Amino acid sequence: MSSADFRSNPDNFCYRHPDRQSFVLCQRCLRTICPECQTPLPVGVICPECLQAHAASAPPRAKPTRMPPRLRAVMAADARPLVTYAIVAATTFVWLLSLIPGLGPLVQRSLLLYAPYLYPELSGAFEPWRLLTVLLVHGSFWHAGLNMLALWMLGRSLEPLLGRARFLWLYLLSGLGGSVAVVLFGFTTPVIGASGAIFGMFGALLVIGRHIGANITGIAVVLGINLVLTFLPLIGSLVGASSSLEISWQAHVGGLAVGALVGLIYARTRAVRQRRTQTLLLAATTAGLVLLLVVPALVYR
Repeated sequence: MSSADFRSNPDNFCYRHPDRQSFVLCQRCLRTICPECQTPLPVGVICPECLQAHAASAPPRAKPTRMPPRLRAVMAADARPLVTYAIVAATTFVWLLSLIPGLGPLVQRSLLLYAPYLYPELSGAFEPWRLLTVLLVHGSFWHAGLNMLALWMLGRSLEPLLGRARFLWLYLLSGLGGSVAVVLFGFTTPVIGASGAIFGMFGALLVIGRHIGANITGIAVVLGINLVLTFLPLIGSLVGASSSLEISWQAHVGGLAVGALVGLIYARTRAVRQRRTQTLLLAATTAGLVLLLVVPALVYR
């Protein structure tokens, strides 16, 4: 074909711009189109007219449904860690009560854990609520503040992940585990604070994070540092060094162990069909902790 024949052949030029030479064909109508008229599609390029026809024949897209404002507000509120906030508020309230002259010692005497008060034959009194109310009582601003800061930070992650009821069970069982450990290994030691429950949340977060494939390095490091601080006074007393720190390693270790166990139960019974199994395992854990309280009654009578 001569150059004159090439220039006179309209198939060698864009059908919409006859002055523009091109060798690209529309994949639908097979007409020549220049770069300006080409629209890339998965099957190739098409011309503007075929693009309009394709858009006209395509089924209409469903309009996105708008969520009612009230439902959005309910869902947003449901995601808030309300149990965490409630525990922080209750603990802060009890701490403020303990600052009132004349009332503070009464609050602490009524709520703090002192193991013999669980055994009437030893103390003449039976006050089992101390196993959990001890979580509300703190000795100083820093004691309460650091525990509540840790609870607020951990609760924001754990409560939305577990749900409010499971999170509350975790907190209470971890606190109970810490109290039971104090009864077993520090029978005559008065203990106050929510540290056992806080350590239980650390243990649960570590186990659950490991099961869901999350990065748990940061949690493991923080937990390790806290365990070192927990045992420093004990190590110091063993080597004859004095320390101003008063930390109940029993409550920390007991809460950590029970929290890790509860986290394992949650991680292994996540399916809806396993809800009954999860409830039975939590009940068995509670019953096991209560049964452990029989040991001191046999040892110290």
